[in-house]
Amino acid sequence: MARYTGPVCRLCRREGQKLYLKGDKCYTDKCPVSKRNYAPGQHGQSRKKVTEYGLQLREKQKVRRFYGIQESQMRMYFNRADRMAGITGENLLKLLELRLDNVVYRLGFASSRAEARQLVRHGHFTVNGNKVDIPSSILKVGDVIQVKERSKNSPKFKEFVENHRGNTVRWLEVSPEEYRGRIVAEPARDDIDIPIEEHLIVELYSK
Repeated sequence: MARYTGPVCRLCRREGQKLYLKGDKCYTDKCPVSKRNYAPGQHGQSRKKVTEYGLQLREKQKVRRFYGIQESQMRMYFNRADRMAGITGENLLKLLELRLDNVVYRLGFASSRAEARQLVRHGHFTVNGNKVDIPSSILKVGDVIQVKERSKNSPKFKEFVENHRGNTVRWLEVSPEEYRGRIVAEPARDDIDIPIEEHLIVELYSK
């Protein structure tokens, strides 16, 4: 299935909440969810009966849209999480949080996950000193993410250093002056602030 390339604000309206897909715009009065908090389309405002399957599907779609992944990737992550020790739903979210594009976003190098994916694909980052341009790369504790030397003069990254307000994610350590971040622990469920009921996704894929 091809990646969605339409207006991302429609995705937020479809889920009935902000998914923070547009970066800074999501925090302003220009956010379409604030103006039109109903699903897009001519039937968006009509009342619909939500089934158990519908609830499960919406949670799965919400996670896909938060992290910008396709259905095949979502299924792959679920199967991997199911084989891991611990709670499958929490394992799934942990894997998604440890994606390189999400880590770049969490470190503050990008204003959205979509922007982070683009920056990674363009080769602006190294992991443990090696160039990595695959956004879906799963990182681990101890990995060091750094802006490449030639990219440090970019206005984008200079702005990051100037406007850095401190790290709010406990499992990451940020050194803005060095354009560097490090994973110091695995993300716990309490560290993942997206409003998701992951058990519904597990129920959906377990059918």
